[in-house]
Amino acid sequence: MILYTIGLRLYFITIYIASLFNQKASQWINGRKNQKLIRIDSSIWFHFASLGEFEQGRPILEAIRALYPQEKIVISFFSPSGYEIRKNTPLADFVYYLPLDTAKNATQFIDAIQPAMAIFTKYEYWYHFFKEAHTMQIPLYIISGIFRPKQVFFKWYGGLHRKILSFVSHFFLQDEASKRLLQSIGITNATVSGDTRFDRVWANAQYPKEIPGIAEFINGQKVFIAGSTWPQDEALLATLPELYPDWKFIFAPHEIGETRINNLINLLPAGSAIKYSELIQNSKLKIQNQEPTTRYSPLKTQNSKPSVLVIDNIGMLSSLYAYGNIAYIGGGFGVGIHNTLEAAAFGLPVIFGPNYQKFNEARELIALKAGFSISDGSQLKGIVDTLVNDEAFYNITGKKAGDYVKEHIGATQMILDHIITLPFA
Repeated sequence: MILYTIGLRLYFITIYIASLFNQKASQWINGRKNQKLIRIDSSIWFHFASLGEFEQGRPILEAIRALYPQEKIVISFFSPSGYEIRKNTPLADFVYYLPLDTAKNATQFIDAIQPAMAIFTKYEYWYHFFKEAHTMQIPLYIISGIFRPKQVFFKWYGGLHRKILSFVSHFFLQDEASKRLLQSIGITNATVSGDTRFDRVWANAQYPKEIPGIAEFINGQKVFIAGSTWPQDEALLATLPELYPDWKFIFAPHEIGETRINNLINLLPAGSAIKYSELIQNSKLKIQNQEPTTRYSPLKTQNSKPSVLVIDNIGMLSSLYAYGNIAYIGGGFGVGIHNTLEAAAFGLPVIFGPNYQKFNEARELIALKAGFSISDGSQLKGIVDTLVNDEAFYNITGKKAGDYVKEHIGATQMILDHIITLPFA
């Protein structure tokens, strides 16, 4: 317990120092410092590490909101990338940063929101918050949980972390391997329900949102979408627009700071790219019968139209895939790939970097030959060449990707069937 507390304090100090020169770290510190809890009589509490977990748990959140409209919904986030984007979501009555995991903070937070039930998505196991929920007899659920043998829970020195797991009322897991791992340490209150992300991305694909300006930019051409990219991804992808001049390319980088966006544009062929914000501005000028002012205008002659669109906002990517034909998912040259399922749900073959082993869906898409891992530019060009030039192969891979997602929906209903039978409101 002492080591756990010391570790938290060191983490806080590290973030505090980073906040002096890093915007995200500053948001992490200031968001918690300026936060004021509003006391309520009862709530249902959802916690998400970040934006990805919010989207993963969203089907349960939406269903609970509909089933229990009289209950206040409280959402907490650990990361600013979740909080800042979803702090005004209509799915919640209150949205907070999760305070640092101390006994005092856990008691104050839970006492203020009075949760009748707590739902954590995928991971984040906090000793004091979990203990306080257990002490107060608040049902606490993990949904879309997944475990790996190398995690601390399964090490000889992981006693405290195993104690944290003992506070969970029920685990809803993505796979049988996770269930076996929990059983190996004596935890049996677990159900393999699958991953709620499949439900989320499938629903999104059935009712895609129209994005202003995108159809005009595409102009009937085929589209390669690079989603959640990092510089390592972009260094390889930047060669593609010249290799495939009949295609349009849309980049949606994971980070959209001005420097990041400009660095990406500088990688691309000169004059080939336009920012989404410029695209929309030019469209407004066209409507007003004014001459577009940017040198990248997509509204001039066909030959002068840019071939690359760079998305300089957050929250659009899941809908962009509806316009695509092939998708590249970023992150595979770093800590791990981002969400492949959003693209696969639209029937797009997906390409990603070499670091995908922690993601079941990536491994399974590769096994189906609906997903492809690359390690360098030569491999990237090879798979893109095949998808672009072999129509039969392209059609088969896309269908397999879409069918894979469809075959894995249903986790939301399985979880709800368990949760709503319990008296929590």
